[in-house]
Amino acid sequence: MTYLDAAATTRVDPRVAEVVLHWMTEDFGNAGSRTHGYGSRAKRAVQQARQYLAGTFDADPDELIFTSGATESNNIALLGLASRGEQSGRRHIITSAIEHKAVIEPLQHLQSRGFEVDFIEPGLSGRVSVDAVMGRLRPDTLLVSLMHVNNETGVVQPVVELAERLGETQTFFHVDAAQGYGKLPQDLTAPIDLISVSGHKIGAPKGVGMLIARDRGFDELPLQPIMFGGGQERGLRPGTLAVPLIMGLAEAAKIFQKDHAQWSRSAAELRTRILDALAKTRFHIHGDQDHVVPHILNLSFDGVDAEALIVRLKEHVAVATGSACTSASYTPSHVLTAMGLPEELASNGLRLSWFPSQAADLDADELADMIVQMQPDPA
Repeated sequence: MTYLDAAATTRVDPRVAEVVLHWMTEDFGNAGSRTHGYGSRAKRAVQQARQYLAGTFDADPDELIFTSGATESNNIALLGLASRGEQSGRRHIITSAIEHKAVIEPLQHLQSRGFEVDFIEPGLSGRVSVDAVMGRLRPDTLLVSLMHVNNETGVVQPVVELAERLGETQTFFHVDAAQGYGKLPQDLTAPIDLISVSGHKIGAPKGVGMLIARDRGFDELPLQPIMFGGGQERGLRPGTLAVPLIMGLAEAAKIFQKDHAQWSRSAAELRTRILDALAKTRFHIHGDQDHVVPHILNLSFDGVDAEALIVRLKEHVAVATGSACTSASYTPSHVLTAMGLPEELASNGLRLSWFPSQAADLDADELADMIVQMQPDPA
């Protein structure tokens, strides 16, 4: 079976697994233990990992908070700013209707606390315009939250330009970079206040991620903790640091950075191979293909039910209808619906996503032939 669901998760790189195992079974100390070498080695290793990873954002090491992944990072970023909004009377938030549920649901919680949230619909391009965001900015706008790369369509959002524009205002800017980290590295060196990342999208283990919380000049970002106990990670993410996972994240990031150019070329070549093979089918690509990462495709096929297609393909390729958090439900994609696609297309979007090394054995022609067999003859 060929794995085409890398937007959900990737396989842990064997080199990363070796590092994780070392910190689980040999240097297994608690980074908070100060009385022996095991703890000292763990603490030093975490400091080195923090310094390297912060550098991938052009951030200071003390601006990086280790978390369990982008979902937790999103919650700390969004809910952690709520007190500032309530104290200052700035209760307006701007986001998009195509965000991951890990952003939408915390914002819905803030709505229940009296915040006003604008959900911008991007249109058929799947790309939110800078003007649409800036046009909704108000004196009481506390925050703009916009994802880097959409997890269903792969469309890249204009986070760099927005960071520059919002940096001239009092409004904070949060970016969910779960899908974009490592793939478009320069984007995330822009002056974005808050960036959420998951490790398992780049070959690191599940259960580890980061939150970049940049200070603006001499002003410390006014985040308040949403959990308590221990004071680790600037008091924003208490609990024993997962040293093996942190070291795995750092190793995965190093490998991905070293291999990035080849990864991008291989991902684009596989995309071309897939689209060339699918030319014999009748399909629609969803999202602006001029602003897209090379490893995610969202398509629907004329006359073909996406769930039936997945069943047909299940012995050959691993694919999904959308986010791994919502693909178990057979409702239309909220992303494709927000883009204005008719229900027939929004209900039948198929997401193909890949790491080239994990999909090199794909027989694209066989995939296309199976789809052709399911398509009714054109009228």
